[in-house]
Amino acid sequence: MQVVNYIERKITLAKHIGSGRTNEEIAALLKIAETWIKKISRQQGLFDKDENQKSNLALLDKCEYIGFRYNFIYEILIKLLDRFEFTAIGNALLHDLVIMRIIQPASKLQSLELLKEYFGISHRRQTFYETLPKLLPLKDTIEKLTVKLAKTELAFDFSLVFYDVTTLYFESFSADELRKNGFSKDSKSQQPQIVIGLMVTAQGFPIAYEVFPGNKFEGHTLIPVVKSFKDKHQITTLTVVADAGMISMENVTALKESGLQYIVGARLGNITPKTLASISGTLSRRSGATTRLTTLYGDLICDFSEKRYAKDKREMEKQIKKAEELLKNPKETKRTKFIKNIDKTTYEMNNALIEKTKLLLGIKGYYTNLDSSVSDQTIISHYHNLWHVEQAFRVAKNDLETRPIFHFKEDAIKVHMLICFMALAVSKYMEIQTDKSLQHIIRTLKQVTDARLLNTLNGEEIIMRAKISGEAKNILEKIGLSY
Repeated sequence: MQVVNYIERKITLAKHIGSGRTNEEIAALLKIAETWIKKISRQQGLFDKDENQKSNLALLDKCEYIGFRYNFIYEILIKLLDRFEFTAIGNALLHDLVIMRIIQPASKLQSLELLKEYFGISHRRQTFYETLPKLLPLKDTIEKLTVKLAKTELAFDFSLVFYDVTTLYFESFSADELRKNGFSKDSKSQQPQIVIGLMVTAQGFPIAYEVFPGNKFEGHTLIPVVKSFKDKHQITTLTVVADAGMISMENVTALKESGLQYIVGARLGNITPKTLASISGTLSRRSGATTRLTTLYGDLICDFSEKRYAKDKREMEKQIKKAEELLKNPKETKRTKFIKNIDKTTYEMNNALIEKTKLLLGIKGYYTNLDSSVSDQTIISHYHNLWHVEQAFRVAKNDLETRPIFHFKEDAIKVHMLICFMALAVSKYMEIQTDKSLQHIIRTLKQVTDARLLNTLNGEEIIMRAKISGEAKNILEKIGLSY
């Protein structure tokens, strides 16, 4: 196959394309020749076929392998960002950083390098810092778009939300107004941190978050987040579920004044021995039994579980044995649950606490202001779904690697959390729709790679996509995307 010039009744060779023996090889050579002619002459052919019918036929011995990319998973995640309407915000850098946070979490600068390596997308290294002022005001918009998707795709109706907090530490030992030392849930008490309050649906889908200084008491974060959410979405009826760390008379009063309903874990160790004995007697160690009492914090509902009883009993016996061993060696005695000190040098078993602990075995309590029309079992079931917040935190911390945080300026920290929130929302959406873990989804979609071949005859790049596996097709079908 050759390209020739016909000038003044003379034929001269312009380009030797190659030799073909089969119809497929000849078709490929013809396509290469036509492409070369268009490139050199800069003219369209008279009888060109429709561009939509163009072929990627090429001779492999005329091609050079120049690498591969993960464009398939990028295309899928962009479609999901579009479903959330995040792409309507119009900030390509923000979208790309969210995608990289999902696929392979890394520093912002490393993410820019990976975007070029994985997808051929280039952003200037300084673009992130130049874009910061534009991203900070987007928090409310992002949250509203996330809630909108939860309503349309996940049947969220504002009736029930779950709230909890976690801490994120910094690779630094220098504190400031936001990064402060405090009680660390990551056992990093020596390092400054921030406190993150997260609100999710009953399925664990994130709908709101807030950033607090690292020394903020978790009980003081509940009201600002819940009230802001209620006002922002003009909600009339809302029940918030939270753990025992959120209960206080101040919070109970504020929740009631705001017209909010609540289900909060109760710390039964703080109730009187008489009330505790009454609860224990009523439940009588019957699995599934419940009782309800009126208290200043609202109705106190308690239930008994045989499984919980066995676990609590093992833990109590372990602690009693530890206390007894320590008392045998007074010099080694240190603070432990069932030991009390008579004076500076004398210790003894705390038998009163042991008896109280025995009464509590297998019993769990919950405070609520929901009336008796809502059954005890429904309230208990709602509280047990609080694990969805913890699971969302695990995805954020482990899969999306939200911590440690390497930023130092408050604006950069808050933008980092915005990116992580968007990534968490997309990730949880995929998990909920497919019933698969994020890691499984990412691993499956990354298997569909694009091989890059350079046609040495015409200098064009040819993309050959790997076959889409049955598992990848199954994932895409469940999230409603075509392939």
